[in-house]
Amino acid sequence: MSNALIQIIVFVGVTALIGLVTYLHCRGKGHSTSTENKEYFLAGGGLAWYFVAGSITLTNLSTDQLVGMNGQQMGLLALWEFAAVVGLFILAKVFLPVYYKFKCTTTTELLEMRYQNRNIRAVISIMFFLGSALIFCPAVIYSGSLFMQTMFDVDIPLMYIAITFAAVGAMYAIFGGLRAVAVSDTYSGVLLLGMAVLVVVLALNAIDYDFTGIPKERLTLIGGNDSPVPWHTLLTGMIFIQMFYWGTNQVITQRAMAAPSLKEAQKGVFAAAGIRIIIVPAIIVIPGIVSYKLYGDVGDSAYGLIVGDLLPAWLSGIFAAAMAAAVLTTFNSNLNSATALYVCDIHEAYINDKPNVAKLSGWVTVALTLLSLALVPVYAQAESIIDLLQQLYGLLSMPILSIFVVGLVFKNVHANAGIFAVIFGVILYGLLSFEFSPVHAPFGLHYIHLMFITLISCVSVALLVNKVYFKQKAELSWAANDPAPAES
Repeated sequence: MSNALIQIIVFVGVTALIGLVTYLHCRGKGHSTSTENKEYFLAGGGLAWYFVAGSITLTNLSTDQLVGMNGQQMGLLALWEFAAVVGLFILAKVFLPVYYKFKCTTTTELLEMRYQNRNIRAVISIMFFLGSALIFCPAVIYSGSLFMQTMFDVDIPLMYIAITFAAVGAMYAIFGGLRAVAVSDTYSGVLLLGMAVLVVVLALNAIDYDFTGIPKERLTLIGGNDSPVPWHTLLTGMIFIQMFYWGTNQVITQRAMAAPSLKEAQKGVFAAAGIRIIIVPAIIVIPGIVSYKLYGDVGDSAYGLIVGDLLPAWLSGIFAAAMAAAVLTTFNSNLNSATALYVCDIHEAYINDKPNVAKLSGWVTVALTLLSLALVPVYAQAESIIDLLQQLYGLLSMPILSIFVVGLVFKNVHANAGIFAVIFGVILYGLLSFEFSPVHAPFGLHYIHLMFITLISCVSVALLVNKVYFKQKAELSWAANDPAPAES
């Protein structure tokens, strides 16, 4: 039996097993005909802490991380993961108590309650929705397809692989809702983390644990001014990037909002933080560094090359199944969260307040899937997928975070002042960060510093417009101290 056939048989078998176990676990616990938002988008509040941890971990850890970060072929990228631990603690201790107190289905629902205005909720939802539709969904489909193509060295067009991933991921999101997504995330996550650790061990063994010949700038954790992560960015924008991603981003936070209680949710988040600090940094940088010694500067192809060369055929089939599961779960997590934002924040607020949730979600998911596939060729032109993701999402992240910060810390701020500040922030960050702008990177500042400047500017503008134009005085009032909303 040829190696290729062994790989395919193992790949199909493991993938089918994950699907079967997920089906058996979810059978009878909510289904695709549900008309309830809480059931379809928050699994009926029934996710145990280990499913919260597993889903958070695998939703974040996919090919855009493994391929993109290893593609940088340097240790500095581990700083993102260490900083992420801080972001997860902020989610557990700062944001989750507020989301649970206000019984939110979407993170943006909190904004409507704090600002007493549904339009601000809709504006931020649209921004999150566009982020998933135009950035994360197509990026994860592209990076997953590239990995499979590189690892198996197959002469199959990238788009064919992308179409397969998109179709299967959409089916998970349509027919299973968040419960199926979270359960499959967890089972797949155990497999993926185990295989990724094995790749680290095999990679180190391939060079006899000898890092000589690798430039020191690829091994250090202290980045210089011209590195992807200068050390001083840890003191400005890095922490706020993590605060935004883990604390306000519907794709991630939705999992933590689906536990039966705040305490159970926090346990899941802390477990995810433990995984991130113990396992994740090694698996997203060491194979890339080793590949530099073995192959030279090969960019985003590094991870697929080293996995394809070091794993025996039967193990590479299992690893391919784990990676495929990571791609699918990250993709369908983005689909499910984007759909939740549209259904709960846009459609029910402005079009029909009692839709068939499952049917409407299905149509939205199909539309998002087709759009993602259309954008795959755009991402294929990127020099570095991880750098492109960070720069593009910077347009949204700090402006959105600013409106959460103002809403959490102050009351008596007019919603339109917040909306104005968000639009201002998108324009400001675009002018500061994109090369075609006449004010691109003033004083040579790194884009993470520019994110910090954008955040401070947006908060200041919101408060200034609120006072000068709307004649309202913002008052310090921490959201967690507000009374809980009355039962409807």
